[in-house]
Amino acid sequence: MLKRIRLKRLLILVAVLALLLASFSAVMAQEETGSEGTDTEQVVEEEAGGGPLDALGINLGFLIAQILNFGLIAFALTAMLWNPARNMLDTRAQKIQKGLEDAAAAAKARQNAEAEADKILAEARSERQNLLAEARTAGEAVQKQIESEARQEAERIRADAQQEAVTARDAELANLRDQVLQISSAVAGRVLQEKIDAKMQSKLVSDFFSAVPEGAKKMSGNVEVTSAMPLSDKEQKSLESAIKAAGYTYVVDPNILGGLIVRGEDKVVDGSVRSNLNELTSSLK
Repeated sequence: MLKRIRLKRLLILVAVLALLLASFSAVMAQEETGSEGTDTEQVVEEEAGGGPLDALGINLGFLIAQILNFGLIAFALTAMLWNPARNMLDTRAQKIQKGLEDAAAAAKARQNAEAEADKILAEARSERQNLLAEARTAGEAVQKQIESEARQEAERIRADAQQEAVTARDAELANLRDQVLQISSAVAGRVLQEKIDAKMQSKLVSDFFSAVPEGAKKMSGNVEVTSAMPLSDKEQKSLESAIKAAGYTYVVDPNILGGLIVRGEDKVVDGSVRSNLNELTSSLK
């Protein structure tokens, strides 16, 4: 493409130089013949009367030739230089315009890409925050669950330990009951000055620890029975047949010394030895 443009320019220059040389040769020829035929032309002009341009010293034929030469040169320049140059400039302008449009499109695409990237980054950050929040919440939930399970396990261990302690205490009290039975039998024998058999001893001790208070008989609902010593199965059955409640819970509290404390849904009957001793002490004051 560039070679063709350069070739056209060279041809234009050659054509211009050729036209200039032709014009220069015509001018020189006219000047040479002008001096020789001046007198003759003057005579002819005087005879012919002359033209309007002859008075101004202008040769009409030479003027027409120059006009034709100028027209040819202008046509050649227009056809071979101006039009290609204009086309080249138009093409260049179109390329520049297209380049600007492509640059604007690229800039817009870049802005869109950056906006999309920012959007993706924002979504990623938001998702990260959500994941962290969920992980934190899950961690707190697991921590609370572990703490709750640990507390429950501690409560269970504590309850088991308390139950084991109560069971061990009740076992010790049950063993101690036999010793109390022997001691009480010996004391009663000395007081009464007579020998008390084993059956009588057992009945006396059983009555001391499991005698049902009068106010506790025929109680309704669930009851809690507190005794100073663990009650045997026989004593529990005798107590239940006397009270006739819906349910029974047995508790051992050596501090009541003897007798029973029966707690129902609507009343409490205290038949313990400690309660009787407190009443006796109060009456003696």
